[in-house]
Amino acid sequence: MYSLDAIDLKILSLLQPDARMQNAALAKELGMAPSAVLERVRKLEEKGIIKSYTTGINPSAVDLKLLAFISIKSSTGPGDLNIGEYLKQMPQVLELHNIAGDDCYIIKVRATDPQSLAHFMRNSLGRVPGIVSTKTTIVLETLKEDNYLPIPKPTDE
Repeated sequence: MYSLDAIDLKILSLLQPDARMQNAALAKELGMAPSAVLERVRKLEEKGIIKSYTTGINPSAVDLKLLAFISIKSSTGPGDLNIGEYLKQMPQVLELHNIAGDDCYIIKVRATDPQSLAHFMRNSLGRVPGIVSTKTTIVLETLKEDNYLPIPKPTDE
């Protein structure tokens, strides 16, 4: 469990939508000295609370217009993560979740078109030992897609 105070929560809420925010601007927003803010951010990074700084890229700009979710059933029992290790290595797999229910995994995949998705399923997923079946859902339209967490408001506000 992580212990976050009001300042930590405010830092996270400011950096999440704008990871490029300059330390001086962050310090001004918080009403703190830049050196104190820098130390706080470093501690959040060291603790693994801030995991990375990323760039959101429009999938169409890199010709990855097709989005699909694929449910995967395996022949191995619950808790066997060997298939997950194979799936983690595939660059087309943007998200990988071990799930409860009829299926064992669900993955989020981007592809150029239906043919490239079929090629991925045949030549990548089809070669993973232990996959019994897949069920693919192709997204027609994305209404919302982001990775922002709903950071709680500090209790002193």
